[in-house]
Amino acid sequence: MEANGGQIQAIGRVLNDRNRPLKERFRALFTLRNIGGSGAIEQIRNCFNDESALLKHELAYCLGQMRDPGAIPVLVNVLKNAAQEPMVRHEAGEALGAIGEPKVLPVLREYSKDPVAEVAETCQLALSRIEWLRLNDTPENFEKSPYMSVDPAPPLDSTDVEALRCILLDENGSLFDRYRAMFTLRNLRTRESILALCQGLKAGSALFKHEIAFVLGQLQEEVAVPHLEASLRDTRENEMVRHECAEALGSIATPGCFRILNEYLNDEERVVRESCIIALDMCEYENSSEFQYADTLAKITD
Repeated sequence: MEANGGQIQAIGRVLNDRNRPLKERFRALFTLRNIGGSGAIEQIRNCFNDESALLKHELAYCLGQMRDPGAIPVLVNVLKNAAQEPMVRHEAGEALGAIGEPKVLPVLREYSKDPVAEVAETCQLALSRIEWLRLNDTPENFEKSPYMSVDPAPPLDSTDVEALRCILLDENGSLFDRYRAMFTLRNLRTRESILALCQGLKAGSALFKHEIAFVLGQLQEEVAVPHLEASLRDTRENEMVRHECAEALGSIATPGCFRILNEYLNDEERVVRESCIIALDMCEYENSSEFQYADTLAKITD
């Protein structure tokens, strides 16, 4: 996507304007992600003092998906900042793994022992990802996700759903291997593999279950809706998991998903409420004739 400096700053003003609806700010963020470059990174960096943990988490996610080493200093600062919410720090660690530069290994090792479990586990995964890239001669195979995403772990070379399900649900197994099974099951995209993934919503840490919800959102298959709904409705569940279930329902975007999400617009947890707002915007997009979700550049240029 081509944009000049003035346009990037204008999009950045939308992103950083706390008086604008959250859904507009999200669309601005994804527009900046698609544009890329140092100007876009700078506009995203400016937003990490926002009050919305959901938005800041998404800022870190987008910086990782951009895979630009220029974002590393920003992400390291966020990871190190104990005042940032755990879900934001976790996403910064995952983004450093997505960029995949070996120079971040020392900071990832340091924070792989963080007292916050979600942060420590994420840094452990990021270390495993970078090590996997180093040891494999054809790392480009890692990047060929059918969902155009930079994943935290490469898929396994297997089509055995039952074997993959066993790896996925083994809470004593390596988290990296469980993630590899997760992305393999996602890529198989059969009813059987999706139902195996749904079982993962009840098996493991908050970090693991939130990633399960994320891949179910990527799949956009209606068979997952009852399982995502059950986790969203469970107020004892970690807010990271519930928020990701809400966003996954927004991606699936059936009439039932609209109904469920509207029920939780006044949830006690801010991150869940805000996720429902964003998810409903995604529902509307999925059911509309809009050409592009990240459309802020077009709106500014018009």
